Amino acid sequence: MAQSAPANAPYPVLYSFRRCPYAMRARLALVASGTVCVLREVVLAAKPAALLQASPKGTVPVLVLPDGTVLEQSLGIMLWALRRKDVQHWLPTHPQEMDAVLQLIAACDGDFKHNLDRYKYPNRYALPDGAGHRDVGAQFLLMLNGRLSIQRHLMGEHFGLADAAIAPFVRQFAHTDPAWFANQPWQALQQWLQNFEASPHFATVMEKYTAWTEDQAVVLFPPL
Repeated sequence: MAQSAPANAPYPVLYSFRRCPYAMRARLALVASGTVCVLREVVLAAKPAALLQASPKGTVPVLVLPDGTVLEQSLGIMLWALRRKDVQHWLPTHPQEMDAVLQLIAACDGDFKHNLDRYKYPNRYALPDGAGHRDVGAQFLLMLNGRLSIQRHLMGEHFGLADAAIAPFVRQFAHTDPAWFANQPWQALQQWLQNFEASPHFATVMEKYTAWTEDQAVVLFPPL
């Protein structure tokens, strides 16, 4: 829903795409931190000039701060928002814990994402199918399931940065072949994903918005 921005309240501008897992996790952190921004929903096949001017790489998410600073990486956006205001205590309090979280996210963003892309889109990579990459990617999910078999969330009993950063990618993997995923012996991981998809934060970040145009009224996210 379009909303009028209050006077004297400059907001960051977020270029986003609803289904992109990188953009999804950025929006999750914005919601959790209570950071309001101006949302510009992007159609990736027709990227607006304003996005390309802010970030020539042309991918989402991109957050443009009121002072003109541009944050081009989803994890950077998450950390910026949560370091400003972490009311739900998503960030670890000890440096060693933060290092462990960042290592787990790096494993997701590295090898797991590599295999996820080839599993979901084999034709893009001239592959006959994605089965081989599915099986390699499943090793990461098996490791996550092991963690979740002994604790409620990836880093302990509290939902945090690691869960929010990784869940959108596990969701994308699961939805590539839901029947296959449901048949895996990963009860803890499956329940964790179901809980994530049933959460209020997920419902908020998955609201649908029309594609942004230059003449569109301001859309605030999350809604005030």
